[in-house]
Formats: sequence, structure tokens, C-alpha cells
Amino acid sequence: MTPSKTNATDPVCGMQVSTEQALKSEHQGESFYFCSESCQKKFDSDPEGVLAQRSKKDAEKTPANSDSGHSCCGGHGAADTKSSPSMVSLTAEGAEGNVYTCPMHPEIEQVGPGACPICGMDLEPKFISTATESEDDGQLQDMQRRFWVGVVLSIPLLVIAMGPMVGLRFSDWMPDLILNWLQVAMATPVVFWCGWPLLVRGANSFRSMNLNMFSLIAVGTLAAYLFSLFVLLFPTWIPEAFYENGHLPLYFEAAAVIITLVLLGQVLELRARQQTGGAIRELMQLAPDTAHRITDDSEETIPLDAVHKGDRLRVRPGEKVPVDGRVLSGSSSIDESMLTGEPLPVEKIEGDPVTGGTVNQTGALVIEAVSVGNDSVLSRIVQMVADAQRSRAPIQKLVDVVAQYFVPIVFVCSVLAFIGWTLWGPEPKMAHAFVAAVAVLIIACPCALGLATPMSVMVGVGRGAKEGVLIKNAEVLETMEKVDTIVVDKTGTLTQGRPEVTSVETFKEWTNAKILALAAAVESQSEHPLAQAVVRRAKTDGLSLVEAIDFESTTGGGVHATVNGQIVLIGKADFLLEQNIAGVDEARDIAASHQKKGHTAILVAVDGEVAAMLAISDPIKSSTPAALKTLHQLGLKVIMLTGDAEPTARAVAEKLGIDEFRAGVSPQDKHDFVSRLRSEGHVVAMAGDGINDAPALAEADVGIAMGTGSDVAIESAGVTLVGGDLRGVAAASNLSRKTMKNIRENLFFAFIYNALGIPVAAGLLYPFFGLLLSPMIAAAAMSLSSVSVIANALRLRSSPLT
Repeated sequence: MTPSKTNATDPVCGMQVSTEQALKSEHQGESFYFCSESCQKKFDSDPEGVLAQRSKKDAEKTPANSDSGHSCCGGHGAADTKSSPSMVSLTAEGAEGNVYTCPMHPEIEQVGPGACPICGMDLEPKFISTATESEDDGQLQDMQRRFWVGVVLSIPLLVIAMGPMVGLRFSDWMPDLILNWLQVAMATPVVFWCGWPLLVRGANSFRSMNLNMFSLIAVGTLAAYLFSLFVLLFPTWIPEAFYENGHLPLYFEAAAVIITLVLLGQVLELRARQQTGGAIRELMQLAPDTAHRITDDSEETIPLDAVHKGDRLRVRPGEKVPVDGRVLSGSSSIDESMLTGEPLPVEKIEGDPVTGGTVNQTGALVIEAVSVGNDSVLSRIVQMVADAQRSRAPIQKLVDVVAQYFVPIVFVCSVLAFIGWTLWGPEPKMAHAFVAAVAVLIIACPCALGLATPMSVMVGVGRGAKEGVLIKNAEVLETMEKVDTIVVDKTGTLTQGRPEVTSVETFKEWTNAKILALAAAVESQSEHPLAQAVVRRAKTDGLSLVEAIDFESTTGGGVHATVNGQIVLIGKADFLLEQNIAGVDEARDIAASHQKKGHTAILVAVDGEVAAMLAISDPIKSSTPAALKTLHQLGLKVIMLTGDAEPTARAVAEKLGIDEFRAGVSPQDKHDFVSRLRSEGHVVAMAGDGINDAPALAEADVGIAMGTGSDVAIESAGVTLVGGDLRGVAAASNLSRKTMKNIRENLFFAFIYNALGIPVAAGLLYPFFGLLLSPMIAAAAMSLSSVSVIANALRLRSSPLT
């Protein structure tokens, strides 16, 4: 699932970016690509200087024959290929490993896990495979290891530093100098080993001037640690305003506890984000590990990736179907609920399609492999879900604007807090000022803002995938919430999309079985959809077909042939009258009653006399009435468009309570109707089969492709319903509303948290309540803010959609 795509190297910061999504500038006829506006502005102001500096840096790097290069994300990137003076490095994704990208900044890409240099968030795999799971586990285990080491060292450090506040005076047992250096010994590994990934991200943010949460954490913790170390090494250089009750102002415990609490937030975030990928992992686990391939003289069990298109495969009862295929022999019922959400098994006979990952229940099947590997429905669904989870909702643009100015404003607030406490604070003024400045840096959480939208989108898209609702991107989710009109095609959307013989009326001594056997023998030589309906009914009833001879077809009339010496005619009443068949008038009256219900009636004559009437219709899906009721409860207007005749369309519309219908419409008519609705101010979702409805699907605000497990119209619409019934439309509408509500809740919380947290950390409450926020409490609040946003997003996983 890793199609080749071109990357380029940002000449300012040196990171790998996608040429399709990155910012672009031209210089001396060459194209240059950038990870952010900051890098682009630097380049545009002095392109020659930037290129010269980049050449110098590249020359200092590891020689070209080394195994890998490094991106400024802090992880391994694809090796540079210096093919031109423009410093553009072209790489084929997936050539050296799994490509990772940032959900907030999709132009950021690198080989292997790491952190985004713009926002500092952990990168996610761009293409889903089993290998990425082990890499993700390794990242989580590394963070957990660092966190627990931090806990073991920070707790005694905190006890030593804060003990005097609760009567534990360790200075009574050993000299202050030893206690102070003991604090150094415990704080140093916490800050520089446990917190190393955080410090690297902070340093990278300053290098590319994309300031983020880790910029604040790095400055805050290093300020606390380095200031304390300076005080310890040069105590006589410290103004008395810093001293607290005659003791040196040391903040080693603050630096260590801040790092540990931030690591806790990272661990919780990584765990939560693994849960958001649960839908994808469940889909990936649907496919079996092996398949049973039938050869000319034997049968062999082979790995799934060794199956090729055209292979004959045996599927035994209880086994999973290995790949998308077509039934060659056998019959069985297939449980497709894991893909479609439909609880009832689907009967499969010779010629029917089957989908990889579904479960064979009762019978043995031999199938021909049709789609394997990345071309299978399951693989395409997995990748579609992964792509959608990384996509950005339009509402994210607001967050981007805020985030661009957020961190610089926080630094200004920190400086102002320091100045304010120095001028007007109580003694020791400098100590209070330092604590307030660090607390402001630590409590500010752009991460909560950054996570608010992507986490909800990831969970929402995954939740939809479990229900067979595939969302193409986050923009569709946002638009779907505003839809007020649902336009649906009849065939395949409200109905099953496959004509079936729904009634058999026989005359005289004829029985249903005898008539169906004769009719199917004749119709088996015709490709007409109604003919195939007769053949399917006969096979379903377990009837054996004999060979018909002297078959002839009359366009627009009917067919006739000889079966076991009997002359059989099948067709319209007028066709039979032309052939001088007896009993047509009586049969015509019976046929009329079925036609009023929207059914198609054909007559069967044997040896010159009408023997039966077959009523054929496209049955309404059992789920359609309940789905329409849900859509009406959601306040949506439902309009049916169909190419069928007016009586058939009216019968269906009246039976289902459709608000409005149009019959006899062409694909162009459907497109024009949707266009007119939109011009009237309606937000329209069009649900159709994605083929003859393509113009209307494209014209609608949201196109919804109805597909079965073997024919998912992934490319034709913003939403694809794997189950292919109208319940998915209701589920998609519910999903969009709940996801957007969740996003707004997250954004509200993130904005309110920062709006209240920063003033409190700066000391706003001190004049009224004597409260000054400790940097450690600020770190806990910052971590909890991110975790709360994630927890709120995860609520979507258990939210009902129907």
C-alpha cells in the first residue's frame, strides 16, 4: 500500500516534505519546497545565502554511502540524493521503510517514526501495514521506560525538596551541600535522559522557528535546571532577592517533575492514539494468514501474499474467505457483517462474488481469485480509513491561525509575568518572578488545541468504518453535518438492485416447480436482467435445468424455445396474442393487479396455451423503511429519483413514505435536479450506485456511493456505504453531527483552558487569595488538558450511530 510519491528536501531546515502538499518557491528556474511559511520566508529573503548554508551543512553530514540520513523531525529519513544544485532530494516512499506523516501537517513525511518539527506531535504511519504496529509499540515502550525511570527518581527528589513544608527536615540529618548535590544526581538523568526526546523536539522547533508546546517545555525545564545548577556552583553570585529563608533557590525538583508529568501525557496520548487505530487493526485482522490453492493434481496451503489473480482456492465451512473472488462451484451462506454491518448471512451460489475477510458458514466453496493484495476491497478500505483519519477538517484552519501566534504570545506573557513580579511582588521578589515565569511557559498547552480536531476525526472515521460507513476525508464529515436534503436513487439504494421473481401464478394443472423449470431452461440462454431473475429463482428453489433448443428472441416482445419436446413462449401479453396463444385475456387481468403494485408481469405459455404469470420486481430492502424513519427523525427531506416508469416509482414512493419523487429521469436529469436544489440554498447529499449516478454524485455537496462488499465505489463519492443500504446514510449523518459536536467541545475546552490557565499561572489569583501556581502543578494541568481532549474524542468509539 505504498505507492511511489516524490519527496523533496526543505533547503532551510533540511527536512523531507511532499512536493504535492508543501509550499513552493521558484529561484533561477528551479523549484524549492518548504515545510512551513517560516522556512519559505527565510528562503525568499535570501535564497543564495540559504542554499550556501545548506550546501555547507550537507557537506558536514555523513557521506552519501551511509545507510540513512536524518530529517529534522529527529528520526531517520531517506538518504539524500544530490541530483541538482537546488538541493531537491527525490525519494521513493517505502523504499527503505514505512513512511510516517503528521496528522496536523500532512506535508511532513519521513521514513520511520518520529516527531513533527512544526507541532511536535508524534508522526503516524502513512500507509498501514503490520510492520507499523511493531514500530508504534516500540515508541510507546520507549516512552513508558523513560516515564517510569522519571517517576523513580522524581519522587525522592520531590520529598527532599518539599519535605520541610510538612516537617521533614533532611538537613537535620545531613549537610545541605550533600542534599543539594543529591538533587543534582537525581534530576540530571530525568532531564537529560528521560526528557531527551522532549528537549530534542524543543530544539528542533527553534531551529526551524516553528515554535510549539515542546519549545515551552524545553525553555521552562532547562531554565529551572540550569538556574539551579548555576546557583549551586556560584552561590555568591545570586542576589539575596532569590533566597528563601536563607536557603539557596533550587528548582531541580520542578524540572524533574515537569519532565515526568509531560512524559505521562505522552504515554497516555500514545496509548489513546493506538486505540483510535483500533478500527484499522480490526479490519486488517479480518484477512486470514493462509489460503488453500487447488492445483491440477493436488491442494496446497500457501501464505496469503502468495495468492495470485486467477488462482483457484478452496474455502471450507467456518473459514475466512482469503481474497476477493468469484464462486466457481458450491453454495454457502457468507457472514459479511464485519464489512457491511448486516447481521444476516448472504447466500452465495456459482457466479456470485465473495469478499476477502468475510466468513464462510455452512458449505464448501471453490472460488477464483479476482482481486488480491492492495487491490482487494479490504485493503482499499483500510487505506481509505487511514487517509481519512489523517485528513484535515476546514475548522482546523481556525486552529492553525491561533497556533501560529500562540507560542510567541506565551513567551511574551512569561517575560511580562517575570517583570511584574520583580517590580510589585512580595519578597523574595526574584524567586516569585522566576516561578511565575516558568509556570506560564509550562501551563500553556498548544498541544490541546492541536489535538482537538485530528483526534475527533481519527476516532470518528474509525467509528464509521466499523459500521461500514467509509468517510473519504474530514471535509466530508463537516459538510455532511449541514445536509438538509437527501436525494436517493431507487434501484440498488432503496431496493436490492437485482430483479427477483416475487410471485408465480399458475393455471390448470401446472405447478410452480414445473413452470419455473421450463421457463428457466429457456431464459438461461438470454442475458436480459428479467431472464436472469427467472434463472436465479429456479436455482434457489433447487430445480435442475435441462437444455433448451431452437431458442429465438424477439426484441421488445419475448422469447421462445423447445424444452423436452414442449414449445415454451415467454413474454408480454401482446407478444403471446400475436402467436395465437389461448388464455391470454384471463392472464392479462391477473397481471394487471401485480402491475399496479409496480411489478413487471410476464406470461409463460406451453404448447399454445398460457400456463402461468410471473411477477418480477426489484424488492425493497428490509432495512429501508427503518432507515427512512431515522432520516425523517433527523429532520432530513428525502427525494427519490429513478429512471423507472411512473407507476413503479409511485408505488415505491407511497409504500415507503418518500417526501417527493421524480420518475423517468436520465443521469443528466438527476444532475440538473441536484444542481437546482443547491441553487435554492439546500445542502444536498446524493446517494446512488456511483455508476449511472456519477454526474449527480459529483454535483451534490456530499456524494454517497452505495456498494456491496465486492463493489465499493471508493473513488466516486465522499462517503461509501459498504453495506449498500440506506441505514448507512442515517449512520453517516449521525456520525458527522456527533463528530463535529465533539470537535467543538474539544476546541472550546482547549481555548478555555489556555485562556484561564495562563493568567492563573502568571499570578492573577495571588492578590485575592494568596495563591501562586507551582510549575509542577502547571505541568500536571498541561498534561491533563491534552489527555482530557483525547478522552473526550474517544467517547465517539462507543457512541451509537443508528
